[in-house]
Order: sequence, then structure tokens, then C-alpha cells
Amino acid sequence: MKINRPGQPEDLPDAGVLWARWAAFAAATWNAEEEKERFRSGYWLGGTHGDSGLHYDDGACSRWTLVRADGDRAVLSGQDDSSKVGRYEPPIDLLAGAPGWVHGELRHDLLEQGRIECVYWFEDGSWQRAPYPDDLHDDGLDCGIGHLTSRDHAVEEICALFEFDGDCEGAVEACEQFLEHAERGTVTAEVVRSFADEVFRIQTEYELLWPAAPIVRSESDLAAMTALVRRS
Repeated sequence: MKINRPGQPEDLPDAGVLWARWAAFAAATWNAEEEKERFRSGYWLGGTHGDSGLHYDDGACSRWTLVRADGDRAVLSGQDDSSKVGRYEPPIDLLAGAPGWVHGELRHDLLEQGRIECVYWFEDGSWQRAPYPDDLHDDGLDCGIGHLTSRDHAVEEICALFEFDGDCEGAVEACEQFLEHAERGTVTAEVVRSFADEVFRIQTEYELLWPAAPIVRSESDLAAMTALVRRS
């Protein structure tokens, strides 16, 4: 699936599918110690301001949030350094045409600080965004969230997170099966443990020492990782 630049609403999958893939990444990279950190990078659920959204921060140039609202609605917002929105003149109103409920799902302090340069909202089964000027070249959606817009891209990215390459037998299949379970809503404790064990096996067999595998160290770890994906 090719992502337009700037992004188009049809580039994004159904909000439920996007949430499921994002949550799968958060579970696959879950670490009990990192759950205690105030400043984080990677994928996680819930923020320091008490929100219940999914977050992604690559630790460098891309930061995104997906929140769900009542009635199968959702808001995707964020910023990537590839975006031209923040430097465009005159300023683009990212909430032009947005229904009132969208305003209540955004961090307006971040919007006013220019730390949000991309806003899409999901309602009645489709994504929408504010209209862009014809000469705007990029809103950051592709570089920021492109890897979550299709199953193939998501599998490729999650393999890259664990430094799996084509020589790692079983890696693609394990990641694809885990994402499929997440999208179908069939994740169980057994599915999570099996995935974590397979990642650890591959990393050990191929001597991939970094990043750390999602080892299930205790029953509480297993419960937390499973609950994270099942909230999809």
C-alpha cells in the first residue's frame, strides 16, 4: 500500500485495525521497567496526562497518539520532521471542518506549541482531515505512521525492531501470526507467550543480542501484555 504525500484519509486502515496493530507493537516491545518511566520512546498505552491513548515516539523525529472516543470514533494526531505543515504560510487550520468532539480528544497545548502538525479523525466508518493547500508537499503521515497502514508494512517493521532478517527462519511467520491475532481480536495469554518465546528463540539462535526480546518473566507480565492487545 502506497502512502500519499501529504496523506489522504484513504491511506489509513479502519481505526480498529490501526489500534490493533499499534497495540500489538506495544505488547511486543513491552517492558515492565519502562512502564514506570515518565519520559518514554517506542510504543505504549496511556500517557502522563492520564489519557488512555496509544503512543509512538521514535526518540528522535516522530511522535504520534491514537485515541478512541465513544461511538467507534478515533483521533490520530502527531508530528514527524518530514512534515511541511509547521512551516507553511499562512498557517493551516488542522481542525477546519472537524466535528466538535474531535476538539475534546486533542492536547490543545501541544497544538498551540506546534507539536502537532497532523490530525485525522475517524467517524461513521471513514477517516477525515482538514483540507490542505494544493502546494503542501507532506504532512508527516507517511514517515510517521506508514508502517502501521498495512499488514505487510507492519510485519516488516516489527521484524526490523528485533533485527530479524531474511536468514532468521520463522521470524516473519511469528510476527505475521501475532499481528493477525491482534487484528482478529483472538489474542490470548497462550498467543502472547508463544510469540515472546519464539522471538527469544530466534534472537538466541541467531545471536541477536539487541534489542531485548519481549520475555515473559512472570504471570503478571503475561497478563499485562495480553490485556494490552486485547483492549483493541
